[in-house]
Amino acid sequence: MTTHVSSENQSVVVIIGLGNPSRRDDGIGPAVVTALERHVRLHVNLMAATRDPTVLMAAWADSELAIVVDAAVCQPSTPGRIRRYTSGLPTDAPAAGNTHGVGLSEAIQLATILNRAPRRLVLFAVEAADTSVGYGLSPAVAAAIPKLTKSILHEIDVSTCKRRTLNF
Repeated sequence: MTTHVSSENQSVVVIIGLGNPSRRDDGIGPAVVTALERHVRLHVNLMAATRDPTVLMAAWADSELAIVVDAAVCQPSTPGRIRRYTSGLPTDAPAAGNTHGVGLSEAIQLATILNRAPRRLVLFAVEAADTSVGYGLSPAVAAAIPKLTKSILHEIDVSTCKRRTLNF
């Protein structure tokens, strides 16, 4: 699923919700994209995607800000806890643990090598309780959506304010 909100081909901000809704809490990324649809403004593209590095690079290339939302499998886990990482994400970051074959760290490394990385990257990782086969987020992870939505909108506002300030 891809939802384009921007009226231009090149967006200033792209929000990518990673995950598979048929793996319970792994569907947090697409769920957040759905929650954000009524809140985003011009120059913001929303998309739900898999972790395919080529899809990620195409989505965030030339953007000022890329925000990625994904489930994190942590031990021990506090389901619903939100972790925020910036573009300095180390390759061994705990948020890289996931239910996908290719890690986000690898996608970031490849994008950097190929000069396809966004100017700024923010990762919101939500600790998962259940990534088994089935539909529906666990209560703790679903409860994180309003706070996560507010945090993402704040990231966009901060980025937009900085850009306007620099353009004066």
